[in-house]
Amino acid sequence: MAAIPGMVFAGSPGVIREAVPGVRDRPDESYGSAMWPTAEGSTSATPASRHVPVEASGAELVARVWEAVELPGSAMDYHFILQGAVDRLWSRRRTDPLALEGLEVFALLDLELMEAVPQAVSFDTDASPDAFVRVTSVPRLIALLEREGAYAEALELARRLTRFKQGEDAVTRLSEKTGALVTEATVKGEPT
Repeated sequence: MAAIPGMVFAGSPGVIREAVPGVRDRPDESYGSAMWPTAEGSTSATPASRHVPVEASGAELVARVWEAVELPGSAMDYHFILQGAVDRLWSRRRTDPLALEGLEVFALLDLELMEAVPQAVSFDTDASPDAFVRVTSVPRLIALLEREGAYAEALELARRLTRFKQGEDAVTRLSEKTGALVTEATVKGEPT
């Protein structure tokens, strides 16, 4: 994923890329579409898309996601890996202390990916897509930040999400909340 133009992502923390199984796999294009080697033969699924097992959770999930984004795959593969991890971490946020940290990091990375390659979350294949899939990763982070009272940070993320025709309701709600806080601080004479 670090090779995607426009990404600031420099690589996964703690992962030695060359040691991840499947990192050197290359597709066989002779079938008319890319077929990737597997122990059983071949598949159209990229190494990245196959790397995170459904049953992975907690620290294993986080580690497998970091490895997966180092493997060959498409921007759409990486989006669904990150979004899937955010969704799974969201469901475990009350019982797993690592869940919130991983959720935030993966949601922000997913947004960076979306901004670099909008086609990763689009039904359109042209250079300027305008029909986007519903994203769940960033709205989950926005909801978390809003619950914590980090309205300005949540608002900034919601504004970035509007590029993908999503998050407009959050922008309205959070704009009202941040405006009310500024007004309250001004009335009390506090610096804004």
